Amino acid sequence: MSSTAAFYLLSTLGGYLVTSFLLLKYPTLLHQRKKQRFLSKHISHRGGAGENLENTMAAFQHAVTIGTDMLELDCHITKDEQVVVSHDENLKRSTGINVNISDLKYCELPPYLGKLDVSFQKACQCEGKDNRIPLLKEVFEAFPNTPINIDIKVNNNLLIKKVSELVKQYRREHITVWGNASYEIVEKCYKENSEIPILFSLQRVLLVLGLFFTGLLPFVPIREQFFEIPMPSIILKLKEPHTMSRSQKFLIWLSDILLMRKALFDHLTARGIQQKKSNLTGCVLNCILEMLLQLKVDALGQPWESEDVLRELDIFRVVIN
Repeated sequence: MSSTAAFYLLSTLGGYLVTSFLLLKYPTLLHQRKKQRFLSKHISHRGGAGENLENTMAAFQHAVTIGTDMLELDCHITKDEQVVVSHDENLKRSTGINVNISDLKYCELPPYLGKLDVSFQKACQCEGKDNRIPLLKEVFEAFPNTPINIDIKVNNNLLIKKVSELVKQYRREHITVWGNASYEIVEKCYKENSEIPILFSLQRVLLVLGLFFTGLLPFVPIREQFFEIPMPSIILKLKEPHTMSRSQKFLIWLSDILLMRKALFDHLTARGIQQKKSNLTGCVLNCILEMLLQLKVDALGQPWESEDVLRELDIFRVVIN
């Protein structure tokens, strides 16, 4: 390679690196900052499954009463085309009856069990007296001003259409976000109603990470408004550490290092994209992972839990490593 070619190559590379760095720090030089219709730092996953039976009206009411910024819930559709709030399509875990929601009319749905294991916390159960599976419209009616994150649990065109219709009926486009880890489901949600903000699918999360580490992210437009990632080290809390090999622990540690990047979160925040730090938790006000992630990346606004939640989940052990 001649000295001239090398000079041009180095100049081009240097220009790229400088431009990428500047746009990473100041993305509004290229992109218009997204308008944040609401700001959520405290998120109640499944309505706060660590304190009440998940996805029940009692759980949602309790979360709102103590000041949550957003409710997170999951939706399915019944045989008679009613949109219901439930995490599982099959009700064996939550009701003890091995039946699918889509095979029953709403009036035929069995009640929740009185106690349910908290799937994201070992040796922890939630309980409550409200054991009825609610309709999505009931939640909208009860909490008209509370932002809600809707997880479309199955790839069902009718479900997506019905949820969109309910959001429009209750004029909630400005305080609702929806999506799923599935890229196909998120695409269908956006095509059905582009006025409702969408989550990043898993595929898009991986793309963003790839763009970030190659320096291309500052140049790429982003359609989504909510960035949601799991924190890999939660696996160490959900499994017995002694049952995991060193290589497995190393992969978890490495994934954690790659995902938890302050520069990435700062860039997304500067572009008006909020971060939901995991879909694996369920404590009122916000999930354990969000607390830990905000501590780790020194994000603005440290969330605090109620004393009961702090004590129940033993936050002071510095949870999830």
